[in-house]
Amino acid sequence: MTRILQVVGHAAGGIGVHVADLSAGLRAAGDAVRVVVPAATAGRFDLGDAGSGGVDTRAWPVRSSPQAYARGLARLRRVVRASDVVHAHGHQAGLTALLAAAGTGVPVVVSWHNAILARRGPGALAERWQARRAALVTGASQDLVDRAAALGARRSELAPVAAPAAGRFDGDRAAARAVVRRALRERGESGADPATDPATEPASDDGEVWILTVSRIAPQKDLGVLVEAARLVQREGAATAVRWFVVGDGDAPLRAELERAAEGLPFHLVGAREDVPAWMAAADVLVVPSRWEARALVVQEALAAGLPVVATDVGGLPELVTGCGSLVPVGHAPAIAAAVTHLVTHPERRADLAARARERFAQLPTSADVVSAWRERYASLAPAKR
Repeated sequence: MTRILQVVGHAAGGIGVHVADLSAGLRAAGDAVRVVVPAATAGRFDLGDAGSGGVDTRAWPVRSSPQAYARGLARLRRVVRASDVVHAHGHQAGLTALLAAAGTGVPVVVSWHNAILARRGPGALAERWQARRAALVTGASQDLVDRAAALGARRSELAPVAAPAAGRFDGDRAAARAVVRRALRERGESGADPATDPATEPASDDGEVWILTVSRIAPQKDLGVLVEAARLVQREGAATAVRWFVVGDGDAPLRAELERAAEGLPFHLVGAREDVPAWMAAADVLVVPSRWEARALVVQEALAAGLPVVATDVGGLPELVTGCGSLVPVGHAPAIAAAVTHLVTHPERRADLAARARERFAQLPTSADVVSAWRERYASLAPAKR
């Protein structure tokens, strides 16, 4: 049995899903897993049983004051000393874990799930320090692995992340669209515009092509470009009706700005949803306009659902999308509009890419594969503890 300490910072998306899935798999395999995490993140994800010591929110250093942070690091150091290996997820957690583990002899793995786009300043310095101090740096996409190696990491590896929610909708396209219409009808009761809400339309909407984006509302996701693309598609006036959905919440002022920009368009910001697999099954195309992504879980889920993907040519997206979708330049609304229009007007192409998407997903690592790979990495590091 290996005593594994998982350290997670403030997370709202893929990192939390991954750590919950990995921790559950490790526990099932007989390892002792403790997760140190901020209280807000612990409340979002099923990271383990707090009562049995599986989740520890007190050992996460709080930055309310230098004194409080120092006390938190001291608590975390005690937890580190009781572990065989520490696995930190993300830059914030990586920096915190390495500070707490300094001088203990306990090996620290840092998994990078996101890129630090700035090449100067405190963030870049912290990135370099992590790369050089960690026993192992893993990247969720190859560009992160290459970045760690360039910064002087003694060992860097690709560590793909599985998509545990992929393919979980139990029903056909008609059932999925009924779920979406019902959700939008409920939303309409709280102020949706009936003129553009498909919940007010007849159930026979199979002629429409539905474009889906699942994303936090944040600057990195570049959703303003998505609105521009939707307006360009509408301006073209294709014979087939097109409707756009964005599932996810986040920055409230940015959401308000997007709503203003999308006025008059069949474009729906529907907020966070727990039934994303149903929206995947109801849609025809997934669009990812982000400025940067690793091997995004949402893209893996779309592949499992047989959705063609239009995504920006950045990070780990080409590793997933090539052969089963279209890659477009960052920030280029006309390119997104052209790719979407092509798929809207060529249903046979959508069908071909849907089959290719499912084939691609079948080649990706499963949760069991990911757990097995991590157990091997931990075993290779734990003997170096002292």
